[in-house]
Amino acid sequence: MVLYGYDASVFNAVQGSDNWNRHWGGKQDPKTGKYAVDANLLGTINTAYTCGGIAAGWFFSAPISDRFGRRMSITIGCVLVIASTFIQAFAPAGHGVGGFLAGRTIVGFGQGIALPAGPVYIGELAPADIRGKIMSFWQMFYSVGSFIAFWINYACTKHKKNLGEWDWQMVVIFQIMVPLIIISLIWFCPETPRWFIQKGRIEEAKAALRRVRDTEEEIEEEVAQCVQAIQYEKESLDGAYLPLWKDKSLRKRLLLAFVINFGQQVTGQGSLNSYSTIVYKKVFPNNDTIQLINALNGTFGILFTLTATFTVDTWGRKMVLFIGAVGMSICMLISASIYIGTPTYPGDTKSTQVGAGIVVMMFMFAFFYKPSWGAVVWIWTGEVFSMNVRAQAVGMSSQMQNVGNLIVNQIFPVILKKIGFKAMYMFAGINVVLAIFTWFWLPETKNVRLEEMDQLFGGVNHIEKGANLVDGHQHVATDEKGQDLTIEEVHRKV
Repeated sequence: MVLYGYDASVFNAVQGSDNWNRHWGGKQDPKTGKYAVDANLLGTINTAYTCGGIAAGWFFSAPISDRFGRRMSITIGCVLVIASTFIQAFAPAGHGVGGFLAGRTIVGFGQGIALPAGPVYIGELAPADIRGKIMSFWQMFYSVGSFIAFWINYACTKHKKNLGEWDWQMVVIFQIMVPLIIISLIWFCPETPRWFIQKGRIEEAKAALRRVRDTEEEIEEEVAQCVQAIQYEKESLDGAYLPLWKDKSLRKRLLLAFVINFGQQVTGQGSLNSYSTIVYKKVFPNNDTIQLINALNGTFGILFTLTATFTVDTWGRKMVLFIGAVGMSICMLISASIYIGTPTYPGDTKSTQVGAGIVVMMFMFAFFYKPSWGAVVWIWTGEVFSMNVRAQAVGMSSQMQNVGNLIVNQIFPVILKKIGFKAMYMFAGINVVLAIFTWFWLPETKNVRLEEMDQLFGGVNHIEKGANLVDGHQHVATDEKGQDLTIEEVHRKV
């Protein structure tokens, strides 16, 4: 998630660099002397990133994750990000912006493979009673990634005369830091026990659980229940993608997950994360000030997300999402009203007091967003799907974030250029709609075991149904070669 936060923030960070804008054919403003690329091109670069993520998340992440394991999916995604980093940083300007676009596309593709495996991994390994807390740290580390990107960029901005082109290339190059750490450490982490059981590797599943559970009794019970659930899913919900549309309970969950993941990015966060630099240019004339605000926002984002660790398992997923949406709507409404209701000075900027007020509202927006629509969307999505379709469903649902980003980020620079801060009224209205949707249509999933989640959505208890099938001596799993195992063979392994 640190990798995702860095990658999602790095393009926003470099937009303020005159060297970056000039390198990619930006035009010089005769009044300010600064360079700026076309607003449509900014949208296209962000679209390239999201398109790569959508393609990988929908069609590649789940097959890799199910066939080779969650850790392998994460590793392959990291390798692609490392390769694409060098393409972005050193693509020659003489060939146009195509090289940078290609690099952003491959970054998105790598993220689309790696990212969905993260919440699946955590959800399959964490105990139900602290699953929400652990997943809240998942979102917090997105803020850590933004924090690193924006502070590196701020440092480069302060030394731009000495760095020259490196004032933006260095920010891009640092993308390789986190994937190198991940590749070095991921193979010291256990694969998920549920993936091992699905492959018939019972002893390896138990070994993985011993690293994260307290007693042998817990391990035996969890393995037995997982075997039963997988048995039912294998017999009744066979297939990778078809059950998501065929089974009414799964279809309902998938559509709900689509809505909240799409909603996560159209709250206004997606646009602010990608374009806060050009948003703040409407208020502040100095790029150093803007990058300092971005860096501070990343810093406070870490602290804001930590509130999810005690709210999500106490108040529940639904209430946290509802309060977050209402709070974000109010912040957007106030920030737009402050901008529109105050005088504008030469250079299209505002007074220091007005600028400070708008920044406070943007920070308050992050205060409401980070622990709610930032963290809880990932928690809810990662825990509601059954084992047989979890990787596929999480991969597809998480890429609805990129669908939302694709739509909003393509048009937001143009909207901002035409109507300015009035665009925040649009986000205020969207957040009201999300609050209403959450209150009336989203079920609460706090403290529900993964194998019992179907019952909450009008389906059946997979553990109970699986136990009935197990009693009927049908096959319940497959071995390392993909051959079916009978219940007697599984019991011997257990």
